[in-house]
Amino acid sequence: MASFLFTNAALLDPLKPDLLEGHSVLIEDGLVKEVSDRPLKSAAARTIDLKGKTLMPGLIDLHVHTIAIQYNLPGQVTLPNVFVTLKALPVLQGMLRRGFTTVRDAGGAGLALKQSIEQGLAVGPRLFIACRSLSQTGGHGDIRARYDFQAMDTPCACCIRVGALSRIADGVDEVRRAVRQELQMGADQIKIMASGGVSSPTDPIGALGYSEDEIRAIVAEARARGTYVMAHAYTPESMQRAVRFGVRTIEHGNLVDAETARVMAEHQAYAVPTLVTYEALTAEGAKYGLPPESAVKIASVRDAGLRSLEIFQRAGVKMGFGTDLLGESHRLQSDEFTIRAQVLSPAEVIASATTIGAEVLNMTGKLGRLIPGAFADALVVDGNPFKDLACLTGQGERIPFVMKGGQVQFDELAH
Repeated sequence: MASFLFTNAALLDPLKPDLLEGHSVLIEDGLVKEVSDRPLKSAAARTIDLKGKTLMPGLIDLHVHTIAIQYNLPGQVTLPNVFVTLKALPVLQGMLRRGFTTVRDAGGAGLALKQSIEQGLAVGPRLFIACRSLSQTGGHGDIRARYDFQAMDTPCACCIRVGALSRIADGVDEVRRAVRQELQMGADQIKIMASGGVSSPTDPIGALGYSEDEIRAIVAEARARGTYVMAHAYTPESMQRAVRFGVRTIEHGNLVDAETARVMAEHQAYAVPTLVTYEALTAEGAKYGLPPESAVKIASVRDAGLRSLEIFQRAGVKMGFGTDLLGESHRLQSDEFTIRAQVLSPAEVIASATTIGAEVLNMTGKLGRLIPGAFADALVVDGNPFKDLACLTGQGERIPFVMKGGQVQFDELAH
């Protein structure tokens, strides 16, 4: 594997308040070998003089759906597996081009897709996958429309389809088996539905998800394999139940109140807000096929989004960076930076997409910072993100260089 020596870099360390000028970073064997404020030398390395440009760790998005190729998720389940897979490839490439070198898939991506990236068959970020999310009958992961009976051949999201983001499991024994199956199939973490949602057809936002016994069983199975549970949840009651029963990360959390945030902080649970998706759903969901019953639900959670950031922050709940985009809206991924900047400082937003993301993934020291021993995930940025997050937005226009694991993914630097 090639070695690289970055010189004259303005190094962005998320744990420091300002850029560190005049730094050198040596990359060897896919890892950060050395970081210094003095010149480094390496006869074997390709030297890249950054001339004062910002060098920062790769970004982490903790809530994506890489195989959500369209807004109409029920319709996606019946699409041919090959078609869904091929449509997902530019989604993955776009994420990497925007500087997201690591993403946590919150339902849908399977082991084959993860391995395809690892083996160089596809271009994309490092994946941490949940495989299929778990939902109770009639919950957020149950994509079936209402019927006066359930025919045996009705698509139920239980089948093995590439386009299925979720599966249905009811009862303690069934959810235990479902968790074990998803872990056997390669899941890095388990995702459950703890409340109703926007994109599902029959569950109100305020509906509660799994019972206490079911959630505790799911958490126990995940912990037995050394991993954790992430939970889709909007309402205070659903969020409190989830964290009290052992869930580690709350996804979305728009309707959080102060007491719920306090409970989350007490249990050291993380929040992963996904505010950009509600802007996308409002602006273009109907245009791109979001079902009418889903469109009606958006307003009930969208307006509370920014307030949720303030509540989490005051309670000391750590917030990871998430987007949760579907279909054509994947291009809006980096707009999450701009939305959060209305409430949080640039440094806080950057931390959510670097060091906090690494904590959630149990990869502190390997992801989120450019320090010796970390994976060589690095971005060169035109601008200072601590001063203006706009340099991280768009489609990577101000990120001329992207490296993942010591391998150059995109290089538009003038040599």
